[in-house]
Amino acid sequence: MPHSKGDLFVISAPSGAGKSTLCQMLLQRMDGLAFSVSHTTRSPRPGEVDGRDYHFVSSKEFEDMVARDEFLEWARVHDNLYGTARSQVMDQLSRGIDVILDIDVQGAAQVRKRFPTAISIFILPPSWQALEERLLKRGSESRERIALRLRNAMQEMESVSSYDYTVVNDILDDAFRSLSSIIGSVRLKTPRVLASVDLSLLNLPADAWFL
Repeated sequence: MPHSKGDLFVISAPSGAGKSTLCQMLLQRMDGLAFSVSHTTRSPRPGEVDGRDYHFVSSKEFEDMVARDEFLEWARVHDNLYGTARSQVMDQLSRGIDVILDIDVQGAAQVRKRFPTAISIFILPPSWQALEERLLKRGSESRERIALRLRNAMQEMESVSSYDYTVVNDILDDAFRSLSSIIGSVRLKTPRVLASVDLSLLNLPADAWFL
């Protein structure tokens, strides 16, 4: 039986909007999804594991990958470099697996140019106050770093209109249902379904459907 290629889902959000949590929920609860682990030059946070959360590399290693054109996208965010390895994404898609990219708005713009069929989704917080409170609750960064993230968030949210879908993460379970519905609807698009079914079904006599 033939199979269709997977779809690429680009998910962006300002820091504190809950994007990472929602991506983990998707991976845990939906089949046929893979997460593209990004490369970054920032230091690991407590509990983060190299190769699972990010590929933590030096600035020199990252710059060498850029020079070899190994990234589908890359950007500088909050004074650190982040990038998505092209080979990892394309291998998964070719095997019919849907891939989630958890990337910032700069990277998302690059992906849309290189991969026009990518489906882009922006996660919004319910309010500015909620976003600030979530960042403070993390307790992992200084006030200065949080202020930087909030300034960047203001700029990032100006890009929301360029995304295909927008999900407001007020109640986590509701946001998850919205995200999973988007993925489910893409999987039901006619070209994708027809690429995965026995097309001889379409050549049956009209009365065969009612036997």
